[in-house]
Amino acid sequence: MEQFRMSFRTNGELVLYETMSPCYTVFHKETKTFSNLWTEYASQYSEFCRRYDKDIACFGAIEAMNAKPSQPENCFTVSMLPWAAFESFHLHVDGYEYLRPIFTLGKYREKDGRYWLPMAVQVHHAVCDGYHVCSFIEAFQNAVCALDL
Repeated sequence: MEQFRMSFRTNGELVLYETMSPCYTVFHKETKTFSNLWTEYASQYSEFCRRYDKDIACFGAIEAMNAKPSQPENCFTVSMLPWAAFESFHLHVDGYEYLRPIFTLGKYREKDGRYWLPMAVQVHHAVCDGYHVCSFIEAFQNAVCALDL
């Protein structure tokens, strides 16, 4: 969705990226710390999973804020909180320049043979409205349901 692919470059230029790549957290159980990794976008889910597996193998054990170097500017944030289910979640982002979406997912549960996964979507109202968020959530749910897992 275009509304989820807009950002300001460091020089202040507004850009609409062709693709976006996720930047996500990896939890280190021993030290109870997180590192950020990113995986390059792939249009095919299987190719993205291959790239993700490679990134985890190469950088997942590195305990640094940004474990994988050279993060491109067309990344969006995905955080996982697998320890807790929630109905609302908000991150405070300083300033008004951060236009990219932030996704936070929590602890899933099974109920009546279906899986439920809490997901908070934080967007900047300058580029995205509730309509766009609802459209994204519907498309996301349809894509997950279509996966042959």
